[in-house]
Amino acid sequence: MADPTPVLDDLRAESDELDRLVAELGPEQWALPTPAAGWTVAHQIAHLTWTDHSSLLAVTDQEAFAREVEKALAEPGDFVDNGAEQGAAKPPVRLLGGWRAGREALQGALRAAPEGARFPWYGPPMSTASMATARLMETWAHGLDVADALGAAPAPTDRLRHIARLGVRTRDYAFGVHGQPVPFEEFRVELTSPSGEVWGYGPEDADDRVTGPALDFCLLVTRRAHRADLALHAEGPDADRWLDVAQAFAGPPGADRPPKGTAR
Repeated sequence: MADPTPVLDDLRAESDELDRLVAELGPEQWALPTPAAGWTVAHQIAHLTWTDHSSLLAVTDQEAFAREVEKALAEPGDFVDNGAEQGAAKPPVRLLGGWRAGREALQGALRAAPEGARFPWYGPPMSTASMATARLMETWAHGLDVADALGAAPAPTDRLRHIARLGVRTRDYAFGVHGQPVPFEEFRVELTSPSGEVWGYGPEDADDRVTGPALDFCLLVTRRAHRADLALHAEGPDADRWLDVAQAFAGPPGADRPPKGTAR
């Protein structure tokens, strides 16, 4: 079983980095619009708070989490937005305090989880490491939206390795959620990390391949940038098709970010 400690440590570091970005914001900055239509900075932090709470329920109270799933099924198009809207209506000091307390409680629960534990989720069940990876992925992606609203440009780090691996592992899920046939053969994926290391996944002799910067791949699988603006290269028709549908998160893909018209 994978040791969850490294990804839990990286999740804490990613959360702390976003915390530093919002810790001293004034009320008017919490209300700034982000690239997600209809979502302010407050909505982004409220969504992370809501998802951390759902994750904590999945780890510590699975009956309560099952009730949350029932609510989601009853209002599939509005459930996530409603949760963000409710949280964003709180005063910033309460919203920030709730996010801090919730993510710390989740850290504690995941670190205390027994080896081999699996938790229910809105998609397939998750291990401790998978749950932490999903939280890191969302924290990074929503943090990018917050940074965009504030005119900040956080430097990418090798914490992206967790998101890149998740993006590769969710290949079949991405095809399925888009209603497309899943390729039978594995792909080779080679990504250059922010530190210059090459991360490789899949058989080296695979016919279909994807290469490029790890940052660009992570932007793609979190749907934070349009493929046309990213320096990712696909060899083979199935790999090319994947870059149009790739996503690392559960649920519907939502609206794509429009292309900016310039490659990275």
